[in-house]
Amino acid sequence: MELRQFRNYGALELQLEAPRLLVIGGNGEGKSNLLEAVELLGSLRSHRCSSDRDLIRQGQPAACIAAGCSDGDRLELELRRQGGRQARRNGRPLERQLELIGPLRCVGFSALDLELVRGEPALRRQWLDRVVLQLEPVYAELLSRYARLLRQRSQLLRRGLGQGQLQDLLEAFDQQMALVGTRLHRRRLRALRRLQPLAAQWQERLSAGRERLWLRYQPGASLEVEGPEPDQEGPWRDSLLEQLRAQRPEELRLGQCSIGPHRDEVALELGDQPARRYGSAGQQRTLVLALKLAELELVQQLWGEPPLLLLDDVLAELDPHRQQLLLEAVGEGHQCLVSATHLGAFSGGWHQRSQLVTVEAGTLRLGQ
Repeated sequence: MELRQFRNYGALELQLEAPRLLVIGGNGEGKSNLLEAVELLGSLRSHRCSSDRDLIRQGQPAACIAAGCSDGDRLELELRRQGGRQARRNGRPLERQLELIGPLRCVGFSALDLELVRGEPALRRQWLDRVVLQLEPVYAELLSRYARLLRQRSQLLRRGLGQGQLQDLLEAFDQQMALVGTRLHRRRLRALRRLQPLAAQWQERLSAGRERLWLRYQPGASLEVEGPEPDQEGPWRDSLLEQLRAQRPEELRLGQCSIGPHRDEVALELGDQPARRYGSAGQQRTLVLALKLAELELVQQLWGEPPLLLLDDVLAELDPHRQQLLLEAVGEGHQCLVSATHLGAFSGGWHQRSQLVTVEAGTLRLGQ
């Protein structure tokens, strides 16, 4: 793995020599940046920020991430401060950065994910989007298209053009919003249905059979679809378009888009109770761990090989029992990159077959 001018790294070359890489470092030293670079190369997205400018070292025009994969592919992603990216595979420039997704599939679990249960709906949408991206890489383009449409439509609602002209423009946007929004809705629902049995099994195992987990998809629009099946695009699209038209007067008054996938919710329930409201801190940690293990299992089932696991500052938040359950679930088949502020954050089993590095101010050294 190589980094150039990424975050606080000037230049870095790291040879991964063991199934587990343990990265030790204080807050702000760069350990999370290392895992973020792997996530970005594998999924083209970062869960920590949305602007490439924040990923480029201060004063530098560009940053680069590169890595060699077990199948022999070399992946490279260049981020430019002036905008735009350049993806390369085996030295060959790719026309679309989306073509980079595939060889380096990874599942991330960070301390931020522990807010999934009690945090805002946006956190659960972002988590589900990351899952869908692992299953259907084309989803990245749909997300970008929808974000662009949402931004432009919101600007229209605030501009106050002549009524006739504005209605015509909004109708054109609503047609596109309904089409792209439906494709997001369907893929989110399809992924959640795949996750449900796996997550329920993990929750039952982690709670010694005491708890049943339910994942419920709540679209950000009152979609009037009988028995909504993810493969039936037409009824979903027509229902969303009808809702957009009906809501248009109120949205013009508010100056914002009030329905659509950007308002989706993923309800997490233990038994018949909302986990956000009634779950204890321990139950919520167990639930998030069940979601992540289900995600890991689903990606492996779909693609036939274990994804890379990125554990960023999360083990210190899990008690030794949950750490051991995670270690047993991961087993020897997954390559893991794990960060922590000190070596004591790891229970004994994590040290086996591990490579240890320490990071200080964007510089790595082997060992403690």
